[in-house]
Amino acid sequence: MPGENEARELPYSHHPGYYFEVRFFTIHPILREVAVLFGERDREVCLVGGAVRDMLRGRKAHDWDLATNATPEEVTDIFRNARPRARVIPTGLRHGTVTVLYKGWSVEVTTYRTETDYSDGRRPDSVRYAESIEEDLSRRDFTMNAVALRLPAGKRVDPFGGEADIKAKVIRCVGDPVQRFAEDGLRPLRAVRFAAQLSFGIEERTLAAIGGALETSAKVAAERVKDELDKIIASGKPSAAFLLMERTGLLGLFLPELAVCRGVEQKGSHRFDVLDHSLMACDFAASKGCTAEVRFAALFHDVGKPGVQSLDETGERTFHQHDAESARIARDVLFRLRFPNTFVEQVCHLVAEHMFHYTDDWSDAAVRRFVVRVGRENLPAFYQLRRADTFAKAGSEPPPDYLLPLIDRVEKILAESQAFTLKDLAVSGRDLMAMGIAPGKTLGKILNELLEAVLDDPDLNTKDTLLEIAEKLMGKFCQTSTSSV
Repeated sequence: MPGENEARELPYSHHPGYYFEVRFFTIHPILREVAVLFGERDREVCLVGGAVRDMLRGRKAHDWDLATNATPEEVTDIFRNARPRARVIPTGLRHGTVTVLYKGWSVEVTTYRTETDYSDGRRPDSVRYAESIEEDLSRRDFTMNAVALRLPAGKRVDPFGGEADIKAKVIRCVGDPVQRFAEDGLRPLRAVRFAAQLSFGIEERTLAAIGGALETSAKVAAERVKDELDKIIASGKPSAAFLLMERTGLLGLFLPELAVCRGVEQKGSHRFDVLDHSLMACDFAASKGCTAEVRFAALFHDVGKPGVQSLDETGERTFHQHDAESARIARDVLFRLRFPNTFVEQVCHLVAEHMFHYTDDWSDAAVRRFVVRVGRENLPAFYQLRRADTFAKAGSEPPPDYLLPLIDRVEKILAESQAFTLKDLAVSGRDLMAMGIAPGKTLGKILNELLEAVLDDPDLNTKDTLLEIAEKLMGKFCQTSTSSV
């Protein structure tokens, strides 16, 4: 049951579990049509996988996976002769799978199969077509995913007690968990991901088998690990997965930089060590519906602290420059896991600049520089990350007016000022070249100096004024260049 197998628990309430007993299923009309097409060829077809699991939980199914005793060639023939004719894509013929595009719907259809040997720790070396849906279900990972509905009527096929496990909110391997995890090293990560997504617990034998499968899990491609982490981060409570990953060794395997944050204590207003603080910040971002970039930034915003920690003269632990180090580590981790470049840069920008501390004595110029530094378009994300970081210090939500003085100042400055980037200046590089400044580093330096001047005093942003300042700067930079020769 939930909570029985969790070594740690963060100090705030879990999301409630849910289960709706479902006695009758409403089978979508398209699935009924598809079943008729198979029946006309004397072939059976079943709805399998996550769609059935979701229906048993009283949730709407979004993706349809079908299993059948028809071969891929027969499936292709069935749909190419259907009216209207469907498009059939051979997305996984080696494993008996085709994707059917029928009346605007996408359906993945796989022939009943069994699998043998998994030398790469991920995919079977050979696939053999099976005779029955029961035999096909026996190869699946967890009992909750090993329930099928015979179409078109929707009669359940549940040889491993998957429906009972769904009702009990338990993740349990089909058969021997050691064997299941030895077959596919991604399955342990899927188990903890499902725990976070569904608010389920992991059955004890299944959980215990994860540690022994780490060598196999290490063979999983980075892209597949990324996909699972994306789903964990998108869940309502990511820490549920990360704490299980820590307990089983998966965190040290896939995110060792995060694992070493355990036991790194923080003083002052912090009640928790760096790992729990980071997980709580990530959970807070998830609970507020923040973007994936903000959630990952919350997860990694302090990941550099173990490497920069030191003791000051009073014996207090300090973490100077941890923001820069955290951004560097986050970049390494995300690139290692094959995240897109633009995503990585956005996350790392949030991490690198998360340590802003607003006080009422900030000048208008300081506020303008803050906007320039973080980026006008990124302001909401930085506010969200700051609230998450503050929440995770003591596990209590900041008051509604937290950051409001800064937000009000920023909004006022944005309404009054228009120059926040080089493009906003009243002069351009061409204007400066026209007055004799050659393209190159000096031109760039002068433009940046002009922007700094305008940030200090927006009234300077006129063409005549900036050209006058540029002429003085040109003399200064030329003199500096000559003296350095």
